[in-house]
Amino acid sequence: MEFVKLNFEYSDDVTVINREQFEAHMRLYEGYINKMNEIDGLLAENSDLEQANSTYSEYRGIKRGETFALNGVILHEFYFENIGSLNNVPEDSVTRCLARDYGSFDLWQDHFVATAKASRGWVVLCYDPRSDRFRNISLDAHDIGNIAISVPILVLDMYEHAYFLEYADDKTTYINNFMKNIDWCIVKDRLESL
Repeated sequence: MEFVKLNFEYSDDVTVINREQFEAHMRLYEGYINKMNEIDGLLAENSDLEQANSTYSEYRGIKRGETFALNGVILHEFYFENIGSLNNVPEDSVTRCLARDYGSFDLWQDHFVATAKASRGWVVLCYDPRSDRFRNISLDAHDIGNIAISVPILVLDMYEHAYFLEYADDKTTYINNFMKNIDWCIVKDRLESL
């Protein structure tokens, strides 16, 4: 299967990022799509299988690049899907789920924002079925920090490329604007799919 860029539209109504920031972000996302297609092509060639080793080999490099690029695609898609709503009121079912593990929705939100401030890459509210709880996870890179078998529920891009053109070093304003523009219907749908 070839990876195809999903069509995300910019809206002036959404105040998380401006058009310039959005378009720069789309170019980056498209680069991950292109790299995944290139990597899949290399893997289909079955080259260098006999020379694969854990210290250095062409195959090791391809496999390391695969997890980075694939998560770059997936996390960007989750991010763009869960922003863009002017209806920023989560339904009771969502707030109850988060309050169960954090004591209240407001405490979950405080933890999510603090996780964002501490993150260099991604913040992912995920459901961890092993412990049957929701966790705010910080990923310093696309493929560093993921929790195996966890399910992403809400994703925030905290790489500098996600906000720097518009916000410079003001991460807090970017995070606050993100929190005001979460598409809670998408979050609800992801929760209901568990």
